[in-house]
Amino acid sequence: MGIRSRNKVSVAFSMSSMTDIVFLLLIFFIIISTMVSPHALNVLLPKSKAKSTTPKTVAVTITPDFQFHINGNQVPVENLENGIISAIGEAEKKGIILHCDQSVPLEHAVTVMDIANRNKFELVLATRPK
Repeated sequence: MGIRSRNKVSVAFSMSSMTDIVFLLLIFFIIISTMVSPHALNVLLPKSKAKSTTPKTVAVTITPDFQFHINGNQVPVENLENGIISAIGEAEKKGIILHCDQSVPLEHAVTVMDIANRNKFELVLATRPK
């Protein structure tokens, strides 16, 4: 007796549901990535062979004994911000080059970074050549 089924099962795979899922995941990740905002200071870290592009810059140096120098002149920490502002003057592009000894704790470098951030100065962290 030959009983046959009227419904035939198709063995073809439909990609439409898979592309819908991929498209929804793509939209989800694009929306989530725009919500992430970094809470860091804008610091331009040059490569060791790069040169500074800002024409009017002030060199701030932090020595291993935690003394601050603006263009070679020693300045107390309390007068650091006023010294940087007066050294930069009325330049169009205002920038600071931070020379920091590797043994100096990060909190001293962040002091200069905070001054640059408050006054909207560009900050370049100086590195030594390889």
